[in-house]
Amino acid sequence: MVCASVHEGQSPLILSFPHSGTTLPQDVAGKLNAHGRSLPDTDWHVPKLYGFARDLDVTWVEAAFSRYVIDLNRDPTGVSLYPGRTTTALCPQQSFDGQPIWQEGKAPDEKETARRLERYFLPYHQALAAQIGRVKARHGFAVLYDCHSIKSHIPALFEGALPVLNLGTNDGCACTPKLENRIADILATAPQSMVVNGRFKGGWITRHYGKPRTNVHALQMEIAQSAYMDEGPPFTWQANRAKGVQETLKPVLAALADFQG
Repeated sequence: MVCASVHEGQSPLILSFPHSGTTLPQDVAGKLNAHGRSLPDTDWHVPKLYGFARDLDVTWVEAAFSRYVIDLNRDPTGVSLYPGRTTTALCPQQSFDGQPIWQEGKAPDEKETARRLERYFLPYHQALAAQIGRVKARHGFAVLYDCHSIKSHIPALFEGALPVLNLGTNDGCACTPKLENRIADILATAPQSMVVNGRFKGGWITRHYGKPRTNVHALQMEIAQSAYMDEGPPFTWQANRAKGVQETLKPVLAALADFQG
């Protein structure tokens, strides 16, 4: 099974899509309950939202499998990214809204989690690391932009409505301040609400790969799904709304692709 699709571009910019996959291996699908099989926590339509980026000659790494198989943006050791706050595990036990996703007694145990780590987690990250190395060898640096979306209201995770655009740089540790400030300035002029290092500061991908001292700069963008789609089943793409978000994202990605290290 192919765990990630990869398109190699020649610019310094790499886009990562760890949560947009919807494929479920048969052995996993057979253990999910009806709620789990509906995949409510998928980053729906996010590759489509960023389709314009192909014109920037970006590198593209997209996961094939659902995050319910294993979450590619969690610490593989199981350590929480947000100690003291509600979050989901490496192999999620429930959805963001707190509902069980597995049939009774069929949630993955430690042995099954280790198997999925080897079978699905590591190949994605091997592909991503290989592209970071290739781009860095070409340019002397690499810019990794991790693409995400989430429902605008999830009481278990945050109060009230989430801003539309949520830029995370692990509190400035994952990229140079010059790059963070450049993107924050662009977002500040956008019609959508925005925040930098708010509720979402960047997941494991941003924190693990973002090492500006070694010339790898990483940023995460979490987008409120209400800005471009219907948040409930069947999770319909809304082109008119999406167009406005894309117009904001275009100068962001152009700035990242033009970054000189």
